[in-house]
Amino acid sequence: MPRTRVPRTRVPRTRVTVSVLSAAALLLVGCSEAGQPTTQEHATAPAVALDTALTHVHGIHVRADGTVLAGTHTGLYALDSSGGTSRVGDSDDDFMGLTGVPGTDTLFSSGHPGVSSNAPNPLGLRGSDDGGTTWSDRSLGGQVDFHTLAADGRLLVGFDGADELAVSVDAGYSWTRGASVDAYSLAMTTAAVWASTPDGLLRSTDGAQSFTAAVDSPPLVLLAGAGDALWGIDGSGDAWRSREGADWQRVDRVGAVDALTAVDYETAYAATNQALYILG
Repeated sequence: MPRTRVPRTRVPRTRVTVSVLSAAALLLVGCSEAGQPTTQEHATAPAVALDTALTHVHGIHVRADGTVLAGTHTGLYALDSSGGTSRVGDSDDDFMGLTGVPGTDTLFSSGHPGVSSNAPNPLGLRGSDDGGTTWSDRSLGGQVDFHTLAADGRLLVGFDGADELAVSVDAGYSWTRGASVDAYSLAMTTAAVWASTPDGLLRSTDGAQSFTAAVDSPPLVLLAGAGDALWGIDGSGDAWRSREGADWQRVDRVGAVDALTAVDYETAYAATNQALYILG
């Protein structure tokens, strides 16, 4: 029988950013801080410099028309191929945990209300079906701030810093409790839900109810999935890809980045507040 989601007191959690300082180092940046320039040295992947620096890139998603969207501390922005940035919609909310169903205009986010908003704090789970132009409240307003989310069109999994993952099978309107996992990042592929954790990469084949260690995987921090493609960035800033977590291939080096999204096995994007990287 499905278990009703019980509101919990959220444990404050910092946002994980991959650091280039050493292979094991992680740069943790709190949401309340002002945006900081992100170190770019040693990156070799093709990059587009942004005309205007963004404030805390919490997540990125590629819309159905190919536009890259960045969820930031002060709203949602579209990034064009020349580095231009433009606000999407009217919201100035904090788009923590921004994710989407790969290749579609279906987006999910959490976070905190902006200065022009009267929404509850935290925002809970919000959804958009028009590529982020408009948003609707789904659930858990005033209760939960998801810091990482993953969706595949059927399943939605989130982590808010508490003891267990939250799992939804109805686009975020209702939730049950999943496995106890301390997730830096979540991703989905055709066959599994993936979590990067302090104990390494974990894999679930039962809808995030239980996880097992993913053998022979790099020490990944950021994750992104699309179809059977699983991408990741490790603690030293190297970008990797695989098919369902097997036969990992080092693709390129991005250095310190804030967010990652996958288009397919051939292409992914990573971003900082100052640059967009094209991987593949």
